[in-house]
Amino acid sequence: MSDIMTKQQRSNNMKAIKSVSKLESIVSKKLWARGFRFRRNTQNLFGKPDISIKKYKIVIFIDSCFWHQCPLHANMPKSHTDYWEKKLERNKERDQEVNNYYSDKGWYLKRIWEHEIKNDIDKVIQDTAEFITLAQTEFR
Repeated sequence: MSDIMTKQQRSNNMKAIKSVSKLESIVSKKLWARGFRFRRNTQNLFGKPDISIKKYKIVIFIDSCFWHQCPLHANMPKSHTDYWEKKLERNKERDQEVNNYYSDKGWYLKRIWEHEIKNDIDKVIQDTAEFITLAQTEFR
């Protein structure tokens, strides 16, 4: 089945999707309130991490369960399955490429699932704060 939108309509629709999710904003605000200083969606870093601290080689990605195919909550749309299977599989491959890139370069990388934030934001913030502190300590 072909797309019901024109290429221009689809392009406009995709452009309207915000690059910063509510979950990213929540996590960022809470980490900032704890005194951590970082950049968000750093364009010149591979994979455009949601949170980055270049000085200590720290990158943090906040992954949605749908777009990054969480093992617990991933689902496949019922229509246009060929498109979605390719799209979502490529997203998973890209995530692995990003992981390998930062691992090979000696960066500290953390991935946070959407459901972790929704289930227990305080635990996510505490774990992330400990991750950043440990990475800063080891870096020195």
